[in-house]
Amino acid sequence: MRIYASFRKAMASSFAVCRLHMRGRASLAKCLQKTDAFLHRSIGTDVVIARAEATRSDESDEKNGRKSLHTLHMERQEQAERSVLISCQSSTNEKKFLKYLSKHGEINKYFFYESYGVYAVVEFANQESVTSLLEGVAIPGGSHESAVPFKSRLLSLRNLGSVDSSNQLSGRQCQPQTTIPINELIKRLSREESIDKQISSLTEAYQLTEENSRLRFLVCSLLKDIATAYFPECTIKPFGSSVNGFGKLGCDLDMLLDLDSITGRNVKLPKSGLSLEYQMKRANSERAVTQSILSVIGECVDQFGPGCVGVQKILNARCPLVRFAHQPSGFQCDLTANNRVAMKSTELLYLYGELDPRVRSLVFTVRCWARAHGVTSSIPGAWITNFSLTVMVLFFLQKRTPPIIPTLDHLRDLAGTIQHSHSGPLRISCRPIAFWASSPMAEAPSAWQGPAAAFDTKVYTYSCCCSRMCFQPALSPSLSLQGKEQNKPEVAPLHIQNPFEASLNVSKNVNASQLDRFVALCQESAWLLQQSETSTPRGGGAGGKGAPTPWGLATLLLPSQVAGIKSRKKRRREPASERIKGLLESLKNKNQLKKS
Repeated sequence: MRIYASFRKAMASSFAVCRLHMRGRASLAKCLQKTDAFLHRSIGTDVVIARAEATRSDESDEKNGRKSLHTLHMERQEQAERSVLISCQSSTNEKKFLKYLSKHGEINKYFFYESYGVYAVVEFANQESVTSLLEGVAIPGGSHESAVPFKSRLLSLRNLGSVDSSNQLSGRQCQPQTTIPINELIKRLSREESIDKQISSLTEAYQLTEENSRLRFLVCSLLKDIATAYFPECTIKPFGSSVNGFGKLGCDLDMLLDLDSITGRNVKLPKSGLSLEYQMKRANSERAVTQSILSVIGECVDQFGPGCVGVQKILNARCPLVRFAHQPSGFQCDLTANNRVAMKSTELLYLYGELDPRVRSLVFTVRCWARAHGVTSSIPGAWITNFSLTVMVLFFLQKRTPPIIPTLDHLRDLAGTIQHSHSGPLRISCRPIAFWASSPMAEAPSAWQGPAAAFDTKVYTYSCCCSRMCFQPALSPSLSLQGKEQNKPEVAPLHIQNPFEASLNVSKNVNASQLDRFVALCQESAWLLQQSETSTPRGGGAGGKGAPTPWGLATLLLPSQVAGIKSRKKRRREPASERIKGLLESLKNKNQLKKS
């Protein structure tokens, strides 16, 4: 099946509409509550029952070739607890390094990477090996009063003997932790034989590797070692792009301090007789509690966390957080607490990504295209976010005939038999994925192979579906992941309502000029994808040598594509199609000169 046809359709329709509205529904919240077991709370002896139910369901999922988000979290967390992060000298002998560590137990996996020096992640086969290793680790030399005596699994390797240059780490393979430069990506894509292969190549180059995923969970585990000094039963979990399947190399690490799993919340008290409860301080609201907790944890990270620099406590934000850079891993980190909405959104995107591997490929492609043209940015501002783009792609796939992915209501129906843990929330594991994958709709190839929709600049203003209402932003219809148009509840250029928090417009920051620019870029890219001059391979330089000529997806990533679209006035004076025609004429002339 060809992914190209869907990508071309998505660009041609400006993702169907540029004003989206996701209606939060209580039924959806209940459905996502049961999506994965890592949100469940189990108390006392019920922990054993809940874990047994989760294990049986996950084993069933894995037999069907699927892995739930709960299973992924559990596996990665267990690996992280058995791992250490070691700063190595470039002159370290790799064989001696592994031989030294193997004295403490069997090593399951190790890999090297670079971030402010060379580091190694080493995972042992059991926890006892980590304990044995740490028992022999020394506190840094010099004045013991100058070192904060906080022991963690972030270690430094010292070589007290002579240097052996025969097998140094200089010949090692370091795992990549960031994406390749855009110019290198364009060259790589230009060498591919089809746009389908270009999209696959882009996804492979940008998606998180297994090693990078392991490192993210290890950083969470190291941070948990600090937090457990105050909350012994807490966990710290990554969420967002780090685990939802849509993250690219180099993306930020969003973390959640999870206090919901602390035992004692739902203990059944006797109807009569004596009972005990903890004495605890109380605050005016859950938000105040969250701010207090993050303030203390942030201070500890700043004062005691090895490798944590630039700590900022942003406690008055809508969602309070602690932001810092973790130098040993190279990650920019955001730590929040009680952010259950973000965890549910993570589950939702993970489920959609698991329904069909082409969903992730299309999202990666659109996100890369948007970043290349400055539609999105890592700096807060009036730009469209990656989450908004992802929702646009998901809606587009829901609107195919037949649909590629189900609506939220259909996803709820696919949840199957509800399983109750003894302490509350529901979970569905991967059942919707298996049911949808076996449905006739999912097997139909026409949605990916059909011809692209016709392009007409007179029709496209803000979107092809809503051009007749584009001058009435208060009334213009918006879309939801229910697969139907709705009315916007407020005057805003772009409206995307969080499915779990009805009052939240996640795209409220986007202004009209940024939205106009996004639509213009969609129009130009859609036009380009329909031209034979840019949609077919054109070989390399003279005589087939030299750098390959950009074509297909590579053409859409060239920065020259956005010249002249920076203001609404310029766009009105010169239609997008005229600019593209001029570009194509220039390409034709260059090719004729090469042939002559």
